[in-house]
Amino acid sequence: MTKPDSLVSVPRDRLPRHVAVIMDGNGRWAQMRGMPRNFGHKQGVEATRRLVKAAHEIGLEALTIYGFSTENWSRPAEEVTLLMGLLKSYFTAEIAELHKAGIRIRVIGRRDDFAPDIKSLLDRAESVTGGNTGMTLCVALSYGGRQEIIEGVQALAVRLAQGEIKPEHISETDLEAALETADLPGLDLIIRTSGEQRLSNFLLWQAAYAELYFDPVLWPDYSAGHFATALLAFANRERRFGGLQAQSVR
Repeated sequence: MTKPDSLVSVPRDRLPRHVAVIMDGNGRWAQMRGMPRNFGHKQGVEATRRLVKAAHEIGLEALTIYGFSTENWSRPAEEVTLLMGLLKSYFTAEIAELHKAGIRIRVIGRRDDFAPDIKSLLDRAESVTGGNTGMTLCVALSYGGRQEIIEGVQALAVRLAQGEIKPEHISETDLEAALETADLPGLDLIIRTSGEQRLSNFLLWQAAYAELYFDPVLWPDYSAGHFATALLAFANRERRFGGLQAQSVR
């Protein structure tokens, strides 16, 4: 299939409401060019900018990006330091532009794991853009899906101990409300680049009935055209949510 060079061909009435992206392949992209992994991460930031712009232009309600996982802390110290610098630079440079575009920034994950200056920057990004009503850009940082579920269960356990709820009355809705994504639309589509086909501890609860789309392109090469192709694939799928009759993507 020829990849479209814009988002024009994507039917607006069959758009997903909430798309999540696992941005994979920075290191391999750099190594294929005889460059250090850090060079790939720097180019990956530009791909992230392209993705956010495309998602906003087409009118998504929410875009969640996997910026840094709980497992990423185990990478070499030099690489983690560079990633922290890129994270700080991205938020410093983008807050004003995202705010101008009406985009609301949400950060999920264990932000207390970050240095005070980065944590303060993340808090400021949410505060400055919190009143915006456009697309929500949700950034998962020091995030792990299993940990999120554990913390949600712990929150329910507190309510249980305080007598607010009874064990037999705990429902899926209660747990969903205790997750960090409670204020976002249900997850419709997960995209992963670089050809890997796994979730890597990302939005495990939310992914239950999300469509999965795996793209072989390495993240630094990701474009609006690649994104449009994924959205078109989603638009052409029938979603049954475990039933026999297809349901509307809206």
